[in-house]
Amino acid sequence: MHDEFLCHVTAYGTCGGRRIGVPLGTYRAPTLALALWWLRDRANWIADRLDPQPGAEHLPPRALVPVADSVPDVPSVLRAWCGDPGRQEQVADELAAGRLVRIVTGDDTTEYELLAESVDALRMQRTVPALVLPVA
Repeated sequence: MHDEFLCHVTAYGTCGGRRIGVPLGTYRAPTLALALWWLRDRANWIADRLDPQPGAEHLPPRALVPVADSVPDVPSVLRAWCGDPGRQEQVADELAAGRLVRIVTGDDTTEYELLAESVDALRMQRTVPALVLPVA
C-alpha cells in the first residue's frame, strides 16, 4: 500500500508561441483520502474561478459574457469529475497501485492538469540501477 502522495495542479497556455506551465498548487498528502480530497478541492477551486456566479459582489456589472457553444466547458467537466464516485474510486485504485494519475481538461486557451503520484513509487523507481555509459 502506498501511504504518501504528491499532488500538483498546473495550468498550461501559450505565450509567444511557447507552451508555458503555471503551477496552481502542490500538496504532499499523508494519506490516499487526503490526496483525493485535495484534488477534488483544487478542481472545484478552478471551476469556481472560471465559472463564478453572475451578480457576485466582487464582479462588476456585465463582467461575465457567454461563450460560444463550441468552447469546452471546463468548469462542468471538473465538477462532473468531482461528483462521480466511480471515477473517484478509479483514481484511488490507480494511486493505491502506485501508478501516476493525470486528469486533464482544457478550453481554447488553457489546459488544466491535476496530477498525483505515490511518493513510495517514486522512491522505488530511484532504486532501479541506473544505466551507466562509459565515457570515451
